[in-house]
Amino acid sequence: MALVAAFVVAPGTLAARGADGGLADSHRLTEAVRQALVGYWSSGDREFTPGLERVVDYWFRYHVAKAVIAAILLIVLVALGVLLWKAFLKAGGLGAGRRVALASAGVLVTMLALLSLVTVMANVQGAVAPLSSLLPLLAVGTTDGELADTLDHVRQRLADSLGTGGQTPPALEVMISDFARYHVAMAVVGSIVAVVLIGMSVVSWMRFARTELSDRRTRRVWGSFGALSALLSLVVIVVAVANTTTAADPAPALLAFFEGGW
Repeated sequence: MALVAAFVVAPGTLAARGADGGLADSHRLTEAVRQALVGYWSSGDREFTPGLERVVDYWFRYHVAKAVIAAILLIVLVALGVLLWKAFLKAGGLGAGRRVALASAGVLVTMLALLSLVTVMANVQGAVAPLSSLLPLLAVGTTDGELADTLDHVRQRLADSLGTGGQTPPALEVMISDFARYHVAMAVVGSIVAVVLIGMSVVSWMRFARTELSDRRTRRVWGSFGALSALLSLVVIVVAVANTTTAADPAPALLAFFEGGW
């Protein structure tokens, strides 16, 4: 419970330092991102403007803090899940109500562990490519004035570079490169997680096969973990492949993103 509370409350405070303290407020962060992107696009340079560098650095630290807390939470939940399932397997002499309580707690903790794993993956991706992970904030609130003009210019230059092979502005090259890195990060992380899940599935099915037929409770537990791990590995593989495809040709996906695929 303490780690869940820390995950929600602490990252903004941990990421903020000095003049960045105001960015912990979501409204101020959104406004800062919108103003920074307008200034960066207007500069015409590859190098980030001070305003954009400030929010990108803050967002990097924010995701690192979230990833670390989520990883610690994942470790705690895995340890707790192991204890609960071991207790369930040894609960033969306990009442039916106690066994149901242990099984229910084990399922709940397992689901929370999977949620924590997804959170770790997403925040690692955000830390690797903080600029791209900031882009959805551009759609928060009313998009008008200078921001609307800037987004129109970005869309037009992206469309031109894809359609006619026109010259790509330096700022847009940086955005495309970061967008590619954003998807490469998830492809790599997803591949690692898929390998781990496949390994877990193999081990679970081996334990299932070695368990005596008379021990139905243990066989059900190992069989369930084997099936769940295999299914999740397939889902993660699909995610990894999709991100790999996008990373190989990021410009069309980035254009779709700016055209409303927030």
